Amino acid sequence: MNPFILIAGPCAIEDRDTSFAIATFLKELCKKLNIHFIFKASYRKANRSRLDSFTGIGDEQALDILRDIKKQLKVDVLTDVHESQDVQQVAEIVDYIQIPAFLCRQTALLLAAAKTNKTIHIKKGQFLSPEAMAFPIEKVRSTGNQKIMICERGTSFGYSDLIVDATAIYRLKKHGVPVIMDCTHAVQKPNQASGITGGDPEWIEAVALSAIANGVDGFFIETHPQPQTAMSDPHTMLQMDKIKSILVKALKIKNALEDAKEY
Repeated sequence: MNPFILIAGPCAIEDRDTSFAIATFLKELCKKLNIHFIFKASYRKANRSRLDSFTGIGDEQALDILRDIKKQLKVDVLTDVHESQDVQQVAEIVDYIQIPAFLCRQTALLLAAAKTNKTIHIKKGQFLSPEAMAFPIEKVRSTGNQKIMICERGTSFGYSDLIVDATAIYRLKKHGVPVIMDCTHAVQKPNQASGITGGDPEWIEAVALSAIANGVDGFFIETHPQPQTAMSDPHTMLQMDKIKSILVKALKIKNALEDAKEY
């Protein structure tokens, strides 16, 4: 049985100490639970709603922190890319390259990422059906890269809300690649008049447990010791001390489903 996957970390690299504290905590937790941990943090936030929103501490400084976390903690590292010309620099540091949901149809970006031969984590656009993810997958595979994961993160519902389709995991798994559930972005409330994305973190556990019951291969969870002080996505990140309970419950469901296969 392959270990369950947890892609987790802060929304963005804010500073070295916070990033290392989160990565260290998650590494030790996943070791105890036999979960494959991948540290996630954006080195640059290129898709902010407002012009004055936090976009990062600087590419070089943020990438250096990601490099040091990978080297010193000996964990896999993931970050997202938004433009084709950024791919090679990022690929020299990380193990996984993430394609943001809004950009999952960007052919040049997908091909550039795929040609690095890193594992490509493609987030499903809020505007796409599960079946439509066949096309981003096809673009990556066209380069010869077969290392692909896809991520469900909810579907647009009206202008300022998202819903999670209970059938989405089943449908995404038909593509034959690992499927990840983004438990934090799925509870977002986008397109607020303030220009600041809202959210309901209290529903993160419900999203996670529903996904594991439907056979998901891993979770994507943005987490922070003090989400209310975070510089990016403070309204959707999970408070870090709450993640253990969710993972323990999820693994119990996963194990029960595995046991049920014998009957």
